Amino acid sequence: MGTTLLQDTLKSSPPENKVMKRASLIGILTTTMFYVLCGCLGYAAFGNDAPGNFLTGFGFYEPFWLIDFANVCIAVHLIGAYQVFCQPIFGFVEKWSKEKWTNSQFVNGEHALNIPLCGTYNVNFFRAVWRTTYVIITALIAMIFPFFNDFLGLIGSLSFWPLTVYFPIEMYIKQSKMQRYSFTWTWLKILSWACLIVSIISAAGSIQGLAQDLKKYQPFKPQQ
Repeated sequence: MGTTLLQDTLKSSPPENKVMKRASLIGILTTTMFYVLCGCLGYAAFGNDAPGNFLTGFGFYEPFWLIDFANVCIAVHLIGAYQVFCQPIFGFVEKWSKEKWTNSQFVNGEHALNIPLCGTYNVNFFRAVWRTTYVIITALIAMIFPFFNDFLGLIGSLSFWPLTVYFPIEMYIKQSKMQRYSFTWTWLKILSWACLIVSIISAAGSIQGLAQDLKKYQPFKPQQ
């Protein structure tokens, strides 16, 4: 009886769709605010002389705690993003290898590894070697091609319109069964085409920047 009365007095959790909608709205507004501040206002203030790294690009490294905190945030962000993007690749290769070499103990075998104070973990030698090799190769490629800003801009411009604009808009139109040529349908299409033009211009600018960087390219050396 006491448990029933307690449950009746507790506030029920909001539906998941409302929580995710609010979380997505806050996340998108926050990233958009920083993008606008760093991109639009930075370019308006400095033009083509705007540095890729706003924290240290002007030659100022104080306050040190702010630079260190920003670098830690970047590291945490990139480590998480690296895991998100790499796990599908890891899973695909490991699944294909298990189907290709079904009798291989190196590929399919699990070996118990006892770690003091942490317990016992199953280790697959192929998974350990393959994932370590992948990380080393991608790190070497990143050091060989140190065009971070322009290369990141090119990747962002290529993925922005289809993943962030086109597919969400088309899914929303399909899911809501929106009538063609209605007011909302028309403006969503205008937004999609406008973002496509922005993506094309951004990609062209990134390619031009990469072409300029290649003229003074030296392997394993950061670009000034």
